[in-house]
Amino acid sequence: MLLDPFKRKINYLRISITDRCNLRCRYCMPEEGISLIPHKEILTYEEMLRIVHVFAAEGISKVRLTGGEPLVRKGIIDFISRLSQIKEIKDLSLTTNGILLKEFAQDLKNAGLKRINISLDSLKKDRFLQITRRDSFERVWAGIEESLRVGLSPIKINMVAIQGLNDDEIESFARLTIDLPLVIRYIEYMPSGNGEEWNKSDILTIPQIKSRLENMGNLIPIPSDRWDGPAKRFRIEGALGEIGLIGAVSSHFCDECNRLRLTPDGKIRTCLFSDEEIDVRELLRNGGSDRDLKEQLLLAINKKPERHPINTHQFKKCQRNMSAIGG
Repeated sequence: MLLDPFKRKINYLRISITDRCNLRCRYCMPEEGISLIPHKEILTYEEMLRIVHVFAAEGISKVRLTGGEPLVRKGIIDFISRLSQIKEIKDLSLTTNGILLKEFAQDLKNAGLKRINISLDSLKKDRFLQITRRDSFERVWAGIEESLRVGLSPIKINMVAIQGLNDDEIESFARLTIDLPLVIRYIEYMPSGNGEEWNKSDILTIPQIKSRLENMGNLIPIPSDRWDGPAKRFRIEGALGEIGLIGAVSSHFCDECNRLRLTPDGKIRTCLFSDEEIDVRELLRNGGSDRDLKEQLLLAINKKPERHPINTHQFKKCQRNMSAIGG
């Protein structure tokens, strides 16, 4: 068992396999994009697999693949297939923007992936274009339909709720759960990325969202399972799907944090909002042993902060873009 200095059990690794993305979401990056990590500095799949094998032997049992957009990286299906064969990994999932999901859904399922998260902030075609700067809503929705068809489950749709931008769609997203077995997760707008300036007034808080959802019908609490993370789960009475509420800003869940992040260029980050990183790429490429990797893992865990600094005078935005950290 891996325990940090605050007695939290660390069993979850989020791996950003690429900083490349095929969207330009306004809150994440400017329209012209960002400077990308040079290809030679990106971890190979073999290097990532070695890290997961070592970390899994020490207690990591959950892995999520993120980006950037992970489906733009060639070879991802074989990588997922090999990850799914690591016996200590009990939960393997992927977060995607859905653009390429129709093409990949069946192969992802065949490779051993079960759970998938899809980032989607609007159900309106014109607003999707406004937010992402790409006219691709139909492709994302086709990917969701294909994921349902091939049997990926659970399918979670992550909506970042922003005042004055998409706050009028809270109920529209929730209605999807009535007839479809989808999990709609509302996430408070966090200060990350190199996009448009974040303001605290842009946040639609989880209590505000919950109040609006309660006007739609009886919200029935659902007990969390061990893979749920920070989401508080509910079901509208009579609905096939469910709702998750994630209050990363208004009610931080740091006391239950169980995760580490691995960046595409081989840095371990212990908190999304801490710029302290542990470099494992150079260790891998200079003959480091598995024991050395284990020591770096333990070092990272011992450096894990008690909480993030949002809502404190110490807060500052991440120096890295979100696409290079892994959302």
